[in-house]
This record gives sequence, structure tokens and C-alpha cells, in this order.
Amino acid sequence: MAPSLAILGGQAVQAERLLQSWSADPDVRAWLVPINPVAPGLLSVLQRIKYLRTAVTEACYGPLLLRELRRADVVHIFSASYFSFLLAPWPAVQVARLLGKPVVMNYRSGEAPDHLARSALARRTLAGADVNVVPSRFLQDVFRGFGIEATVIPNVVDLHRFAFRPRPTPRPRLVSTRNFEPLYNVACTLRAFAEVQARYPEATLTLVGGGSEEPRLRSLVSELGLRGVTFTGRMAAGDIWRAYAEADIYVQTPNIDNMPTSVLEAYASGLPVVSTEAGGVPAILTHDAHGLLAPIDDHRAVAAAIVRLLEEPGVSARLTGAAREQCAPCTWDHVRGAWLAAYHRALRAPAGAQRAVPVS
Repeated sequence: MAPSLAILGGQAVQAERLLQSWSADPDVRAWLVPINPVAPGLLSVLQRIKYLRTAVTEACYGPLLLRELRRADVVHIFSASYFSFLLAPWPAVQVARLLGKPVVMNYRSGEAPDHLARSALARRTLAGADVNVVPSRFLQDVFRGFGIEATVIPNVVDLHRFAFRPRPTPRPRLVSTRNFEPLYNVACTLRAFAEVQARYPEATLTLVGGGSEEPRLRSLVSELGLRGVTFTGRMAAGDIWRAYAEADIYVQTPNIDNMPTSVLEAYASGLPVVSTEAGGVPAILTHDAHGLLAPIDDHRAVAAAIVRLLEEPGVSARLTGAAREQCAPCTWDHVRGAWLAAYHRALRAPAGAQRAVPVS
């Protein structure tokens, strides 16, 4: 249970990579039950209307769950937070319990500390799962703080598609691949770029993604008088490697984050990474070892880190070499066994653990 690639984001990309990997594996037969099903016939037209979209999608989602989960041995549920938790993971858990199917909850949101503190329903639902899997030590620690056990299985990165290219002397060609939503604070990236461009007039910045903040970000580009900023729009998961290959430095400035796949993709591509120290980022990026970290929403510190990469000989090569080693535990060869173990553990869970989770 996960978003399809019609909702382009980290969850959809990771779900697709798991499905592709299992498709060539004799031990697991996996298929996607999308949390965003396309309605049949004329109902699909209603899904284009803002205030009807959710109602129509949910009306299709329930019957889809009942039909597809009947033939599953284990239900693997990708989970975000807040309202999306109520719309997608929670109904899937209820149907799985109704059908007596073990549940592997795969919670992936960097907003977990606030979400779990606010929602007793989320805490009970996760505590009632047969197995909880999270992609980072950060989320494992958050869960532990609420008395919920979780196993860490990292995100998967494709080292063939994202090919390593050394950049011993990077040029001021920056790329960001975070969507344009408030929690990713792409405005901070633009303000940092303004400082870099004042020092390097030839600097460029490619912004890959889309979202509600795009009009404001375009206005900010004009307000700051920036040149060389390209908005590519959303890129298909199979094409995004090109954005990394054509750049020399990866930059992201989230306020909230978990274990961003984008950082692993940058590592695999040989890009030195500059990031704010949000959420789970420090769990995969040690400052001055695998990349450079800056305080949240501090564009001057972000700019200073970028300038350091451009001006201090040897820094980029040292960081990218160490970062490349961070990718090894995130390849399919490493995570396959962990996922198999999680599925078998769910199958062995006592039947009594598979209980309905109360609403209130």
C-alpha cells in the first residue's frame, strides 16, 4: 500500500524500487495497491475537482483494499503523517485486521515527533502493527520515545542509474530536487544561492520539483535579482539521475526531514552535499565527513558551506569519497534480507496481536 508514481515523491519512488526489485525475485511476489486509485469512467473527472477529489478517491480506495488484501499473505503499508495517515494507512490497517492479515507498517515521515505527540490514534495504530519498519535511526529513536519498537531498513538507491562521477574541483553548478512545499524551505536555498552568485556571477541553480510554493519561489527569484535559476518541473523517477549528473553540488534546506532519498542519490552520483541539519539528515550525513551541514533556515551558513566546497582544495573529493561508502548499506543486495526477515516476522506474529485498533 503506497502512492503510485502519479504522486511523485519519496514514498512513491521507494515503493516503485521495491516492486522492481521483487519482480525478479523468486521468494516474494509483490504488487502495488495504490492509495491514489484512478476512479472508473466519469468518476475520474470528479477527481480533478479540488473538493471532490478526496471523497471520490476514498470511495474507490475502500473496495480496492477489500479486493486486493484478500490475496495477500502480508500487507506492507507505506505511511506518512497527519491527515494522509487517516486517509490511507489507517483504513488499510483496519481492512487487513478484518481479513486476518499481518501488517508491516513502513512509517516514513520526518514529521513523526509532532504527529505522534498529537495523535493517540496514530500511536495505537503503530503499536498494534505486527512489525514497524522505518528508514532511519532518527525515526527509530522517535518511535522508541513513544514506547513503540521499530526496525531500521534504509531507503534503496540504484547505483547503476546514479553513476558516480568524481568532481575534485566542483564548479558553481547547483541542483536541488526537493518539492516546493513549506517543510522543504526551498526559499532558503534561493537566498543561499543569492549569496553564492554575488561571489560567483556565473553560478547556476537547477530546481527539480513542483508544489504549492512554486509561485512564491518564482517571485523570490525576481525579488533577489537572480540569474541562471532553472525550474525544470517534476521529473519522472527514471529520468532524475540526469539532474544530478549535470550538476556539481547538491543543496537542500529542509526544516523537517527524515532520510531523504535525494541525499543518497547525490552521494551515489558523486555530488558533494550541503544540507540543513533537519530531522534525520544528520543520521546519514555527518558534518565534514559525508557532507556539510548548516542550521535550519540559515541561508548564510548554507552559502558559506557551498563557497567552502568551491574554494577549499580537496574538500569535495574527501567528502564524496566517504559519502559513496554510505550508499553500500542502501543497495538492494543489502536490504533484501532485512525485508524478507520483516515479512517472516510478521507472519509469525501471534494471532492475538492482529486486533482492530480503536478509533478513539
